[in-house]
Amino acid sequence: MMAMPDLVTEIVIPVSAIIGIVFSLVQWFIVSKVKISGNERTGGRGVNDPLMEEGINDQQIITKVTDIQNAISTGASSFLFTEYKYVGMFMTLFAVLIFLFLGSVEGFSMKPQKCTYTKDAMCKPALANAAFSTVSFLLGAITSLVSGYFGMKIATYANARTTMEARKSVGKAFIVAFRSGAVMGFLLAANGLLVLYITINLFKIYYGNDWEGLFEAITGYGLGGSSMALFGRVGGGIYTKAADVGADLVGKVEKNIPEDDPRNPAVIADNVGDNVGDIAGMGSDLFGSYAEASCAALVVASISSFGMEHDFTAMCYPLLISSMGIIICLITTLFATDIFEVKEMKEIEPALKMQLIISTALMTVGIAIVSFLALPSSFTIFNFGAQKVVKNYELFLCVAVGLWAGLIIGFITEYYTSNAYSPVQDVADSCRTGAATNVIFGLALGYKSVIIPIFAIAISIFISFSIAAMYGVAVAALGMLSTIATGLAIDAYGPISDNAGGIAEMAGMSSTIRERTDALDSAGNTTAAIGKGFAIGSAALVSLALFGAFVSRAAISTVDVLTPKVFIGLIVGAMLPYWFSAMTMKSVGSAALKMVEEVRRQFIEIPGLMEGTGKPDYDSCVKISTDASIREMIPPGALVMLTPLIVGTLFGVETLSGVLAGALVSGVQIAISASNTGGAWDNAKKYIEAGVSEHARSLGPKGSDAHKAAVIGDTVGDPLKDTSGPSLNILIKLMAVESLVFAPFFATHGGILFKMF
Repeated sequence: MMAMPDLVTEIVIPVSAIIGIVFSLVQWFIVSKVKISGNERTGGRGVNDPLMEEGINDQQIITKVTDIQNAISTGASSFLFTEYKYVGMFMTLFAVLIFLFLGSVEGFSMKPQKCTYTKDAMCKPALANAAFSTVSFLLGAITSLVSGYFGMKIATYANARTTMEARKSVGKAFIVAFRSGAVMGFLLAANGLLVLYITINLFKIYYGNDWEGLFEAITGYGLGGSSMALFGRVGGGIYTKAADVGADLVGKVEKNIPEDDPRNPAVIADNVGDNVGDIAGMGSDLFGSYAEASCAALVVASISSFGMEHDFTAMCYPLLISSMGIIICLITTLFATDIFEVKEMKEIEPALKMQLIISTALMTVGIAIVSFLALPSSFTIFNFGAQKVVKNYELFLCVAVGLWAGLIIGFITEYYTSNAYSPVQDVADSCRTGAATNVIFGLALGYKSVIIPIFAIAISIFISFSIAAMYGVAVAALGMLSTIATGLAIDAYGPISDNAGGIAEMAGMSSTIRERTDALDSAGNTTAAIGKGFAIGSAALVSLALFGAFVSRAAISTVDVLTPKVFIGLIVGAMLPYWFSAMTMKSVGSAALKMVEEVRRQFIEIPGLMEGTGKPDYDSCVKISTDASIREMIPPGALVMLTPLIVGTLFGVETLSGVLAGALVSGVQIAISASNTGGAWDNAKKYIEAGVSEHARSLGPKGSDAHKAAVIGDTVGDPLKDTSGPSLNILIKLMAVESLVFAPFFATHGGILFKMF
């Protein structure tokens, strides 16, 4: 069977991306029709319904809502601009390093060089590869920053509108929050695909038939995306958790006031943190995963029959999967916003989980269509020096395995972090005897939650590698990320709902509205944990695929762990996630310490603050979080970015391959454990606060000893689930993609120390 013509491919990919962008703009337009005003009525589903709360239309409350939203939006924008200023300087410096390192491979010569894989052919000069790698790095970095920034702006725009819709019903509020999440999800997925596709086509003008050099240069795109994601995740994570821990320890434990009480000086910083950490950081993180998975697949494909025979459609198979993913996610979104309507609080979580199931089921069909239309019936894939024959239906299996493994990881994560199931309920029950037993049970839960996800990852690696070597692993990772638009929509929904609840509390709205926003937030917590599970699982597959591409590019035929060079790398690499986690945890602790002292000071020194007659100084708490996160994000970032450069240059590619393998193996375990432990502690606290069952009521109410023990557990878990855990998946991906980009330099000039002896 003939594959579809190249012309069709050249139309389908950009058109799919543009459809995704247009769909996100339509969702934003619908959300924008919800006005933050008590007496405006406009059209649109759920917008022109009568208010359900008497007296809630009070202009004073509306003014408060507007002021709070403006404070959150201003704080988030201010932090991101400060962060991006420092990150921009790093980006420029690192771009220079890429050019100098790669340009020096052939002594900055402009003469054509022998191709790495096609020995009898000549490829473009190393200096050209250095220049184009630098450009693609900058494009990836800028796309990542833009994705994070737009995500944050959308979230801070939508939070107050979700609060206003909660006056009418929980269903109306749900739709606003979910549509807003969809704006970010589709904008990021489509934007990432479009920029990558345009970059490939522009580079092709220069490279012509040298596809080996072309797609090697494209790997810089993944490096740029992940570099920015690292600083976004670490900086945003430190910001949000410093504020959260400070607000909880003084407000909830010491002063016994509600979570988002306007008397708490750290409350605005806490709400700002949700946006800069869970929205901007997460958006950059998942964009980085998508960019790296695509780059890994493209590099391996370029030295397989697709690249050798210049089969453009088959070469673009990873991009066609992403294109199909946008269309499938668009159809899936309509189920939540237009086909089924959420009417009760208990329907929120099932509605979100149905999004994952529907998108996975439809995407399986979509992958089959792409596989049979885009791929020849038989082809060869590069397999460590040899070419392995693969059939198109076998590649479909690889992608499908990754897709369904992601769903399994997501639902296992939900089982261990949702308070609807026994693991979290057991953690909540342990709070009866204090914070110590809560911490013990939570740690045990996190360790146990690693088992099934690791088996799912291992099985998907075994199947995909057996079928199509490292290309199979790369497309399995893309399968897991193919529904990224839906995954991001669900992820972004959580912080938007959390902010909506905070705004309702601070504006003094009724308990009924707060119950609705709490129900939205509780479902968002669980789905955020599912999103982290997806991110970690895909990171494991992506980093393994990048590792394979690095080993091939560095001309290593086998990695023998029994040789000293490799084993020392292995054991040091396994240590790096612990070192990185220690740095990020301590950073949160140091920042939280300053925040606690500031909040305590204000309660002591500001007259009438506890009584509600004094006004807290929110700005000083925002400044503490901003300064601490900017200062503290640099050392962990430097550790990750400099390790491959130092190891590759001084010790060579064999030792570096050991470091990458060690970091991958230990990093995945710690990331899953940390994220799930923190998620379980958070939902154990919410289980006691909600009091929806007889068991939960026996542990409460808010302010009881069991509740205080649960708050302490949640406080310990905050940096685990929102700083260290999510950042670790960037560590393992980033080190692998950086090693791949610098592989030509390491292969030529690396191992200086070993060469001296």
